[in-house]
Amino acid sequence: MSANVIFFPVSNGDMSLIELDNDQCILIDINIRGAADDEDDDKPDVGSQLRKRLENRGRDEQGRLYVDTFCLTHPDQDHVTGLQNHFHLGPLDNWSEDDDKIIIREMWSSPTVFRRASRANTLCDDAKAWNKEAKRRVQRYREVGFTVMDGERIMILGEDRDGKTDDIPGIVAKIDTEISQSNRVGGGGGFSARLLGPLPATDDEDRETLVKNRSSVILRFSLHIGDDHGKCFLLTGGDAEVEIWKRLWNKHKDDHLDWLEYDILQTPHHCSWRSLSFDSWKEKGNDAKVDEDARSALSQGRDGSVIVASSKAIKADADNPPHHRAKEEYISMVGDAETRFYCTDEEWDKSAQPLEFIISDTVKRRSGKAAAIATKSLGIGATAAQARPHG
Repeated sequence: MSANVIFFPVSNGDMSLIELDNDQCILIDINIRGAADDEDDDKPDVGSQLRKRLENRGRDEQGRLYVDTFCLTHPDQDHVTGLQNHFHLGPLDNWSEDDDKIIIREMWSSPTVFRRASRANTLCDDAKAWNKEAKRRVQRYREVGFTVMDGERIMILGEDRDGKTDDIPGIVAKIDTEISQSNRVGGGGGFSARLLGPLPATDDEDRETLVKNRSSVILRFSLHIGDDHGKCFLLTGGDAEVEIWKRLWNKHKDDHLDWLEYDILQTPHHCSWRSLSFDSWKEKGNDAKVDEDARSALSQGRDGSVIVASSKAIKADADNPPHHRAKEEYISMVGDAETRFYCTDEEWDKSAQPLEFIISDTVKRRSGKAAAIATKSLGIGATAAQARPHG
C-alpha cells in the first residue's frame, strides 16, 4: 500500500496530484498552457502526463477518465489554465467520447477567494468557467441533496458571508475543520485535510488587506497508509502571502501548533519573497526583513522534511517570483540542507519527470528512472512539533 504526491513542472504555477492508498486521487490546481499542448513546443506536456497517471488508474464504467476531487486554491490564471480544454464541465449527459475530457467527480471551491480575486483583477475565461460550474453544482445539490451523482458534486471550502451558504451545510467545510472524504467515499478515505484558509475578514478594510495578500485555500493534508494515520503531512497554500501566514501563526501557535506541521511544504506563491516579508526587496535589497511570524508559520517541518517550489528555475537575479533570497530562507528552514529543497522546473531539467514522492513504510523520492530512490525519512515517527520562530 502506498500514496504518491506528484508536482508537475508548470513553471510559475501550481499543479499537484495526490494519489491515495485507496486508489482515489486529488488534483490541486492546474496550469496546462497551450504551448504545452503543442508538439512543436519544448514545454513539458503536463496535460499528457496527467492523463497517463489517470489511465494507469483506469477509467470509469462509461469509459471516462476522472479525478475524484479537483481543488482550486484560487482563480489566478496560473492555477486554472487549461480547465476548459482538458476537463468536462456541465451535465454528464453532455460528455463526448470524441473529446474525451476528464470528469471532475467532486469540485472543492471557495466562494471567498473568487470574490476577492474578482475585486483585485478580472477573472480569466477558465476561472469564469470554473465559477459557473461550481454554481451549477451547488444548485444541483439544492435540488436533489445527497443523491447527486459522481461528476455533479461539490464541497464548499469555507462559509460564504451574509449567510449565503447557511442553507447547504451538508456541503460546506468550515475553516479549521477537517475534511476526511474525497467524493464522499466513506471508510476513512486514505487522508484527512485541515482547512486553514481562506481566512475570514472582519470588515471591508480587513477584506482589502486579505485581497492584497492573495487569499487562497490553505490545506494541511495528513496522508494515511492503511490504519497508519499521519504517515506524511503536506502543507499547501496557493499564493497566500505574508499577512496570511502571520495571522495563521498568531492564531494557532498556542493551541494548535501541530496543524502547521509538515513533511512536505509547497512554497506559497512560487517561492515569492512576498510570502515571507512585508518589505520590498526592490526598494530595500539586503535590508529587507523577513517577518518573524510568517516565517515561523512556514517553519514547522518535522524531522527530514522537504520543501518544494512550484516555479521556474530559481536564479540570483531580480525575479520575484521565484526569489533567490526566499529560496535561501526556505533552505534554512530545513537545516541548511540544500538537497531538501526542490524546484519543479529544475527537477524536470534533470530527469524529464515530474517531481514525485512515494509514501509507504518510508517516504521516498522517485528518481528519473523506473526505480524509487530512498531519501531521508520525512517525519516518520516524528514527535510533536516544537515552535520554531524566526532566528
